[in-house]
Amino acid sequence: MVVLDPGHGGTDTGARGAGGAVEKDVVLNFARITRAELERQGFRVVMTRNDDSNPSYDERAAIANAHRDAVFVSLHVSSTGAPGNARVYSYRFSMGVPATSASNGLVAWNEAQQPYVDASHRLADILQIELAQRFAGSPALSIAVPVRELRSVAAPAVAIEISSVSVADPNSLTAFAPPLVTAIARGLTIYRPAIPIGAP
Repeated sequence: MVVLDPGHGGTDTGARGAGGAVEKDVVLNFARITRAELERQGFRVVMTRNDDSNPSYDERAAIANAHRDAVFVSLHVSSTGAPGNARVYSYRFSMGVPATSASNGLVAWNEAQQPYVDASHRLADILQIELAQRFAGSPALSIAVPVRELRSVAAPAVAIEISSVSVADPNSLTAFAPPLVTAIARGLTIYRPAIPIGAP
């Protein structure tokens, strides 16, 4: 199950470009195109939003956490940067801070990503390699940072950010959709066989 998370939504517009591009709309379009292609290739896909709503971080995480075999991919567009760059992020907890557990041994909701950090980093690196082949100037490896929407996801989880909404013609951002979709589909196909049965 691939959970596609178009960032922002509703009153949270995300980044805005001088040419009129709005991140929440761009990423929703990217997610719809990605969903159609992934489903065509046999993936099961659910989206955290398919309209101009703005689910909370916990609501987005809950959608992924409801599926045992989920992979969570959050989509974003940056406010700055050279057009056509792509970066993939996995979650990084503070150094030396162990996951907190409830008395029954379960990991706390706001630490749910902790057991999946390595799996998320592996997925992020695979996706970054695929994106770098299609978005010139992109880094070769992913970056681990505290991206809030990933923290409560109990599954491999990454955020992908495309540069940037600061383009003269907002319609030019649609040209990024095909290489983005291809990179995500190829990356997930490579990642999927590497997951041992019963592993996070």
